Amino acid sequence: MKKILGIAILSLCTFQPLWAQNNDAKAKAVLESVSKKINSLKSVKADFSLKLSGGNGKVNETKKGTFSMKGQKYHISLNGQEIICDTKTIWTYTKEANEVQVNKYDPKEQTISPAKLFTNFYDKEYTYHYIGEKKVAGKNCDVIEMSPISKDKQLSKIEISVDKATNMVVGGNVWEKNGNKYQYDISGFTPNANVPDNSFTFDPKAYPGVEVVDLR
Repeated sequence: MKKILGIAILSLCTFQPLWAQNNDAKAKAVLESVSKKINSLKSVKADFSLKLSGGNGKVNETKKGTFSMKGQKYHISLNGQEIICDTKTIWTYTKEANEVQVNKYDPKEQTISPAKLFTNFYDKEYTYHYIGEKKVAGKNCDVIEMSPISKDKQLSKIEISVDKATNMVVGGNVWEKNGNKYQYDISGFTPNANVPDNSFTFDPKAYPGVEVVDLR
């Protein structure tokens, strides 16, 4: 589920883009508009849903969750799991096992994960192209398609939909080479939400009996 959690928040990131070569100007303009909008906010909260379909096209899982973000810090909750990052440490808590795994934050080791999605996801690792407009949840959206430059990545293609009126990402799709497809939708976006700083650290005292697995 960690992979699913990461993909779900794919595009509400505070990118610091290092634009790749061979990308078209329209796509760059749309991505920069999202970057400018997100970086102008002190914090954000939103809801999201995630639908996983297998190679046969059948829906295998549908999940709903919430997330909050302040700067590059984030807290994601999804069906009994939480991922928390303060930009130095990442805590992954599983309610069913009452266990938290603790890892050192290292964006260089990330592919599609919250650590990278909230920092510089749209960078030199991907090419991007504007592929047109479409309606998403009643909103007129620009659609950007991204492809990994490296053939080693498990992803084959990413598509994001950006609301033309608000410059916010409202959904998209992620395709993996194994045939899996993730469809995500983002709603209930709250700019400059009141998010306390302690939301971005894990306090074992708030989880009685939790087993801490420190992998740093």
